[in-house]
Amino acid sequence: MNKPIELITTKQSRVSVPQRPRKRALTRADWLVPFGLILLTAIPALGGVLGLVGFATGAALTPDDTQFRTLPLPIVLHIISALPFCLLGAFQFAPGVRRSFPGFHRLSGRLVVLCGLTAGLSGLWMTRFILFSLPSQSMLLYSFRMLFGSVMVLSLVLGLVAILRRDVARHRAWMIRGYAIGQGAGTQALTALIWMLIFGTLGEPHKDLLMGASWVINLVVAEWLIRRKRSKRH
Repeated sequence: MNKPIELITTKQSRVSVPQRPRKRALTRADWLVPFGLILLTAIPALGGVLGLVGFATGAALTPDDTQFRTLPLPIVLHIISALPFCLLGAFQFAPGVRRSFPGFHRLSGRLVVLCGLTAGLSGLWMTRFILFSLPSQSMLLYSFRMLFGSVMVLSLVLGLVAILRRDVARHRAWMIRGYAIGQGAGTQALTALIWMLIFGTLGEPHKDLLMGASWVINLVVAEWLIRRKRSKRH
């Protein structure tokens, strides 16, 4: 008599291995935002490079640049720190770059803070001890530079403190404000160009008012971006 054949079935346990989320491809917006900010930086960046060349070759920088020649360190520090601050800072505004290259975002972020503080503090020093005595520095422009320069430095410090406390939202908000003020020179060149195309000449006190208005414009745009990000999270 044939014995029944026992079919033994074994269930294979399936172990689910968590898969890493796929990196999303960079969109056109991820490149348009940095490109636009770098384009805004182009005119003051060119002026800064020409300033460094002037120091190296002995060419005149301003009608009265004696004090700059006597103590060139602050203006050199200001130029070589403002350039990477504006250029690297532009890529901090591309969400796709932050997602796809987190290491670059963290490293460049540290450099942005360091360069921003150097540019802000050197700018404040020059405004107080060099530019204040020049004929081209009115009390109105002096007040604008001291006010917005101080707010820029304070914003970067608060942004640094926020990320050390792991408060990413507050960190981004303060960094956006600091970067917006640091990009004031680019907006000032743009507003001055528009003014001259419409009215022909740019004299006092319109030049100083336009410079102050440019910082205000950048801060208004910064606050709009911050509120827009907050509304998306809620």
